[in-house]
Amino acid sequence: MRLSVLDQSPIPEGSTGSQALRNTIDLAQAADRLGYHRYWVAEHHGGGMLAGPAPEVLIGPIASATERIRVGSGGVMLPHYSPFKVAESFSLLSGLFPGRIDLGIGRAAGTDPVTTHVLQRDRRQAPPDDFFDQLAELIAYLEDRFPDDHPLKRLTALPGLPEAPELWLLGSSPQSAIWAAGLGLPYAFADFINSDGGAGIAKLYRERFTDSERLLAPRTSVAVWAIAADTDEQAERLAYPSRMAMAMLRRGRLIAVPPVEKAERFLEAEGLLDRPPGRRLVLGTPGRVRAELEAVAADYGAEEVIVVSITFDHEARRRSYELIAGAFGLAAKPVAA
Repeated sequence: MRLSVLDQSPIPEGSTGSQALRNTIDLAQAADRLGYHRYWVAEHHGGGMLAGPAPEVLIGPIASATERIRVGSGGVMLPHYSPFKVAESFSLLSGLFPGRIDLGIGRAAGTDPVTTHVLQRDRRQAPPDDFFDQLAELIAYLEDRFPDDHPLKRLTALPGLPEAPELWLLGSSPQSAIWAAGLGLPYAFADFINSDGGAGIAKLYRERFTDSERLLAPRTSVAVWAIAADTDEQAERLAYPSRMAMAMLRRGRLIAVPPVEKAERFLEAEGLLDRPPGRRLVLGTPGRVRAELEAVAADYGAEEVIVVSITFDHEARRRSYELIAGAFGLAAKPVAA
């Protein structure tokens, strides 16, 4: 089973977005040394909690700072963009970093209605729900699938050729699974967003999968919240900041990631400390985290687990990835003398 990382570039309270982005580079370098398979960065807009609105900008610096790990988007929210512009950007990255670039595509509209509105070039009306058409156009650019007499045929001469990104469809719903299956694309399911029924959606993807030139058999990855520490109690406490931040997000407030002690007081005052968090959190010692991640992968029929972690302290987050890598026996890169 492959292990990968999804980094949302969290901003700790009292810190800055600039520091959060430097933390992302540091964590990517650690993941590269530790033997993780890929490192994806997310797209989030309009708040002080996460510092990653532009994966296409962040991927280049990460790939430059690392050596062997695949780097990509988890994901690019295609409804905001021209498919041609996305194809050009990721072709360029692929040309610079051959065999290392992933293009994960999602269809989330935005953090909230206001953010969704201001992200649109034409604000006179709501954007059309034409994601599938956008995706088909994107694939046509990347794979030179326009007929010879098509007016857009010449635009398939992308800047990074002959290199190309590995295309993934991201999702958390049955519709995304159906599209990925019908197009013969690998599918990354966001269990950290929707763990209810996720295994069934992954099964739907496998059942409906149609082989294609790009993929002969279904390939599934699952993104899971996980934090490892030396003890179960430490891991539980490290999760308090993300639990508070998510509770505030559900109330319409985006906050910086709070310190553990502040988050603990909030959760206790709200009666949330001893309640189930409402989503899957894999927390505990390295052995326990490994066992639970393997169980999730088995439920999904997934060949790969993408670990998502938010903590207040960057060192604790990096240490968590180190412990998980050790538990799975990843092939770490030897440290130069």
